[in-house]
Amino acid sequence: MGCFAGRFGRVEPRRAAGQFVTGLLADLEVKTCWQLAEQAGHARPDAMQRLLYRAVWDADAVRDDVRQLIAGRFGCLDAVLAVDETGDLKKGIHTVGVQRQYTGTAGRIENSQVGVFLGYAGADGHTLIDRRVYLPASWTEDRDRCQAAGVPDEVEFATRSELAAEMITAALDAGVPAGWAAADEAYGNSSAFRAHLREHQLGYVLAVSRSHLVPIDGGKTRLRADRIAADLPASAWQRRSAGTGSKGPRFYDWAWLDDVCTDADPDDGGRHSLLIRRNTSTGELAFYRCWTPQPAILAQLVRVAGIRWSIEESFQAAKSQVGLDQHQVRRWDSWHRFTTLALAALAVLAICAADATDDDPADTGLIKLTVNETRRLINAYLIRPTSDLTHRLHWSGWRRQHQARARRAHYTRRLNIELQP
Repeated sequence: MGCFAGRFGRVEPRRAAGQFVTGLLADLEVKTCWQLAEQAGHARPDAMQRLLYRAVWDADAVRDDVRQLIAGRFGCLDAVLAVDETGDLKKGIHTVGVQRQYTGTAGRIENSQVGVFLGYAGADGHTLIDRRVYLPASWTEDRDRCQAAGVPDEVEFATRSELAAEMITAALDAGVPAGWAAADEAYGNSSAFRAHLREHQLGYVLAVSRSHLVPIDGGKTRLRADRIAADLPASAWQRRSAGTGSKGPRFYDWAWLDDVCTDADPDDGGRHSLLIRRNTSTGELAFYRCWTPQPAILAQLVRVAGIRWSIEESFQAAKSQVGLDQHQVRRWDSWHRFTTLALAALAVLAICAADATDDDPADTGLIKLTVNETRRLINAYLIRPTSDLTHRLHWSGWRRQHQARARRAHYTRRLNIELQP
């Protein structure tokens, strides 16, 4: 709270914002204004609702402060900016941005609201640092509907990849250190998005669809990505880990065609390539278009491809731990305010977990402190102090020790499978 307390001109919204973030971190099953007000000791939710609706404060300025806090703690030149979207199922037609549209949350077309988010994966931690609500054309073409939801008059239709590009540009302009961008095929298939990243000299590893046409021979020929993979000899594949998962190293077979001229532009000064990933069990393929301003090696591209999943982990933590998807607001400002405070609460957990890991002895037999466990300890020590801290710490240590044993077993099994002929 201290990093953005100065953004509130009056003590009332400043105090309410602190109580709001504390409530998001609290052990509450549902995190709406009613529950957050009760957690803060209020008889009514008026103060929390006023904070989201009528209080005078700039959510974007608070977002900037949170983003700089994360960059200062996790920042490194090799960090990855990951973009993705998540949807919230809604009823009715009045919530800003809602319409029947595809959302990965449900895995089908539903009445939903979609937000595009920017994640940051740095030296020893990752979290979400920016957000945009997606407004479909059905909204931007109906200015009366936009006005009723508080959408500013200057806001026009923007695709999800354009929103992602805006967030990346804002982060780079604010001095957030990063060397790479990563995204799924919804963004990687956009030539405009790829060009935007190259303009900023930001290396990328972007997933594309199997039917994506890849220019080869200096752009003279275009072949489907899966057709290129089918013609590769067995010697083209290398087995490498894309990082450590909950069940051990994530081994895949990789093929790197660093002589493929994708998005050929003699003036971009970089190197284009095509990266192909093959699941060692099922044989399922995934494809990535890559560009680097400087020569790179396969290990770098594989690392970035694996780090893209950090934003999925951030979504899971944000929804399960700080109620990112539990807002009950309809208006433009209210959505941005609630979401910004949720990102601030998530930043608290990410930083505390990283700091605790730095303080841990090298060999304790415990897994690193997770975001989930961090929130439990914050509740036990600060939000709802308990007189039986010894008991709580015992169970915390037991959980981490049990998870460490389970992880070692998973790692051993995974390595044995990978080493089988």
